[in-house]
Amino acid sequence: MIHGALLAAVALLGLATNSFAAPLRIVAIGASNTQGFYIGKDAAYPAQLQALLKQKGVEAEVVNAGVPFDTTSSMLKRIDSDVPKGTDIVILQPGANDKRFFTSKEQRAANIAEMERRLKARSIKVVTYDEEIPSRYYTFDFIHLTREGHAMIAQALLPRILAAAGKSQPAVKQESTLPQRAR
Repeated sequence: MIHGALLAAVALLGLATNSFAAPLRIVAIGASNTQGFYIGKDAAYPAQLQALLKQKGVEAEVVNAGVPFDTTSSMLKRIDSDVPKGTDIVILQPGANDKRFFTSKEQRAANIAEMERRLKARSIKVVTYDEEIPSRYYTFDFIHLTREGHAMIAQALLPRILAAAGKSQPAVKQESTLPQRAR
């Protein structure tokens, strides 16, 4: 009897602890595309990622620290002030302004490596998104992303963020494509 009551109390304590757990704190560092140039912060990939995480049952706060016209040199200068204590994960989206403003590939790589090093020294996990983005996701200026481009980045980041947070993505049940009677 006492053993059963003790197990029930431990189970309830576990449920209470989970329901009061702090949300995952994520900061997205980048330039105008992170900021949401043309579409606004509410439609930018950090906000879309926060919504996707919520759909997966993950309470998260994704802070948008995108600054238009920023280069990796500028991001490096502000990385410590823009990422507060208690941050769990940083999304680093260096963008293409370095190329536009004539920063060498070597300097860009060194800036990214130094940002990653500083964050990891603070025990913050880093997810760097520096992939080639298909042209269909750009607006008329071929610099800034459409709403669909931001959605694509949020979808691409979702499994990486879940992995960095130590949360597994639930398996998706596959539906049969065979007719009902042929199953």
